Amino acid sequence: MKLILTAAVEKLGEPGDIVEVKNGYGRNYLLPRGLAIVATRGAEKEIEEIKRAQDARAIRDLDHAHEVRQQLDGLEGVTVKVKTSEKGKLFGSVKTGDIADAVKAANGPTLDKRNIELPKGYITTTGNYQVIVKLHPEVNGKVNFSVVAE
Repeated sequence: MKLILTAAVEKLGEPGDIVEVKNGYGRNYLLPRGLAIVATRGAEKEIEEIKRAQDARAIRDLDHAHEVRQQLDGLEGVTVKVKTSEKGKLFGSVKTGDIADAVKAANGPTLDKRNIELPKGYITTTGNYQVIVKLHPEVNGKVNFSVVAE
């Protein structure tokens, strides 16, 4: 069975890879869990679009990682606006995707939300925070941001 992976599967491949698997594994495990889609011409074109978007987000090499870290260090005015109670407690929490969107909105580089490490799990109150972004195995960047009520 020929499938296109939509998520990383250990010992099989990364998102966008076209893989050949046994029928039972594809039908009973990969497809029901949303880890893959059946490979068709239309799906292959869609995967090409996804790969182009991933390449735009990806850190190409060590020099590029240092360049992105310098952009993050010089970045100011990163704010995440959230709905809060009267006491400043959030309805929900700030997630890595929210931080990546806030960095992009502050004219920063495009970050992959999976590379952002939140301090102690989730952020559930307003205030100033700092997160670490893994840009490369040898390079980590830091993003300072504030969580404010709408």
